[in-house]
Amino acid sequence: MRRSLLAVLLSTVVALTAPDIAAAQAATAPVIAYPQTRRVDLVEPQFGVPVADPYRWLENDVRNDTEVRAWVDAQNKVTNAFLATLPGRDALEKRITQLYDYERFAAPRKQGGRYFYTRNSGLQNQSALFVRDSVGGEGRVLIDPNPWSKDGATALAEWTPSDDGKLLAYAIQDGGTDWRTVKVMNVATGKIMPDELKWLKYGGNVSWAKDGRGFYYSRYPEPVANATFQNATLNHRVYFHRLGTAQSADRLVYATPANPKLSHYAQVTDDGHWLVISTSLAGNENDVHVIDLRKSGSKPVALFTGLKNQWNYIGNKGTRFFFATDKSAPLQRVAALNVGRARSMPVTVIPEAKDALDGVSLIGGKLIASYLVDARSEVRVFGLDGRRLSTIALPGLGTAAGFSGKGSDPETFFAYTSFNQPTSVYRYDAATGQATVWAAPKLAFSPDDYAVEQRFYASKDGIRVPMFIVHRKDLTGPAPTVLYGYGGFDISLTPAYSATRLAWLEKGGVYVVANLRGGGEYGKAWHDAGRLTHKQNVFDDFIAAGEYLKAQHITSPHGLAINGGSNGGLLIGAVVNQRPDLFDAASPAVGVMDMLRFDRFTAGRYWVDDYGHPDKEADFRTLLAYSPYHNLTPGVRYPPMLVTTADTDDRVVPGHSFKYISALQADDPNGAPHLIRIETRAGHGSGKPTSKIIAEAADVYAFLGHFTGLDLGQ
Repeated sequence: MRRSLLAVLLSTVVALTAPDIAAAQAATAPVIAYPQTRRVDLVEPQFGVPVADPYRWLENDVRNDTEVRAWVDAQNKVTNAFLATLPGRDALEKRITQLYDYERFAAPRKQGGRYFYTRNSGLQNQSALFVRDSVGGEGRVLIDPNPWSKDGATALAEWTPSDDGKLLAYAIQDGGTDWRTVKVMNVATGKIMPDELKWLKYGGNVSWAKDGRGFYYSRYPEPVANATFQNATLNHRVYFHRLGTAQSADRLVYATPANPKLSHYAQVTDDGHWLVISTSLAGNENDVHVIDLRKSGSKPVALFTGLKNQWNYIGNKGTRFFFATDKSAPLQRVAALNVGRARSMPVTVIPEAKDALDGVSLIGGKLIASYLVDARSEVRVFGLDGRRLSTIALPGLGTAAGFSGKGSDPETFFAYTSFNQPTSVYRYDAATGQATVWAAPKLAFSPDDYAVEQRFYASKDGIRVPMFIVHRKDLTGPAPTVLYGYGGFDISLTPAYSATRLAWLEKGGVYVVANLRGGGEYGKAWHDAGRLTHKQNVFDDFIAAGEYLKAQHITSPHGLAINGGSNGGLLIGAVVNQRPDLFDAASPAVGVMDMLRFDRFTAGRYWVDDYGHPDKEADFRTLLAYSPYHNLTPGVRYPPMLVTTADTDDRVVPGHSFKYISALQADDPNGAPHLIRIETRAGHGSGKPTSKIIAEAADVYAFLGHFTGLDLGQ
């Protein structure tokens, strides 16, 4: 019935322009009968402000609450029925599938003369782990996670070879959860050893002892019943696991029971002499302790304390330890500290530059430093004395990442990508300074057909903000546009390829990435300018980007769609509330939508460094002013919106999106479609199977394209 109605609507506007089509489709979209969502009369005073939370019951874990499960099923039924009516949706999914079907490699890690790397043949739900016995040798499959589950949602997550390359510790991620189970494999035989470790998150930062008899890792205590995927994680500890023993026998290495909110990660130095322990609370600032592994019973020695600055361990040469730090350097510098001398002070090796230092590796006796130059990579090579030696040539305006390895190893590998360039892997010879292609995909399109442009625009307060604009070179005039942003947690948005995005570009759409404040594109000051009491700057930057795109006629008058995930989902929710007239369609993914309760669940407590503490009055008032859930207004006509989340997301729990969409549907019941797409067994995004990625992208881009006038074909 809806399919035929939409067909009639489309047939009546054939002669109209794309902007007119978009406006007409938004205005004449059929009224949707949303599922009835139970409201409760829950109002709590906070600092004298009555705060309503009528949908709090939707915070309950879908695994344990039948009412929440029924609500999820009802919402998905309505959403799926609407998405099935969108013209061109199936054709779009078919094309995305074709574009996804290419061989993909990740940069290898070298241990014991072996090269470990992941490879996906194209449409495999999960990439497999391969190993080569020489740099140019034939690869063999070491671990293929694809048979692990029928739906492809059980993934090989983090993996770490032992120093001699004979053993492999690898993490299993099921259904997108952040929890990991770690096992151990004999690389030569493929035999799985009996060791099994639980209650690690994000791989637990496994670091092997030099002799290969065991490894250090970080874990949390076992959660209480029915709280595995909801409760905040506390009491992070570092343990040593000796191979062949039960996890219950693991030796506690480092913990801070007096401060259960601290997190700890341990790393064995390349020479095997030291254990470097990094401790953090919520932000990027960290403390560093070292343990001398050559002396039995050695106690941790503090190098940096107070959680005042970043001290990112790079590597060491004997007792000379190298760190990247923002101490007296907002754009970061490299400093060296002699840990063998009492009260030694760090000495600058590479001074702060005019560009943000994004990462440093110690390879072949040289320091390889990656910088962000207006949000794109530039890689510079320095001697251990800080003397600049060279710059690694990159193929273009893009992103280089990797450069892992040992300080004594003469080679390393890095991946390069751009908006029109799928990832290629390069081998870098530290002795000659030459970078050569190690693995590159065969493409079914020509990158030269697409233009990648960087522009700068003025935000509300006059600050100059960069954006990347990508489109077909033959595109002329305004076109439907997707504007993407993040703006938080010191995370930089740099050029990267996406097969799903290319399908949008092929159809004649424009894709734009705005490098908002709150990210790390310009160092600490740029991050600080978009967090805590300055968070509104992020929203202003994004709104200004939308205004610029329309004023410059890059996007059509009714053709501006917006998209963002996680903290970017918060961004989309906030700016739609603040400027519903500016945006023509929106899709927030796995967003943080309730800014007054985010810190009560799973990883939420780590976010207070960017957002603030809801239980502190000044922070509460800042958060309340932009919280998406709390700033919807009855009677306002909000643009078409497709919210996406997953019922098993245990990082940004789905209750955020559940509550937000319920409030939006209640406040604007007869307006444009406001739908929620709830994936099963997909988590926050990590480990999501290829099939689910393709299906979700087809839904989102078909939705955004429909309401911005993009012709997706049939």
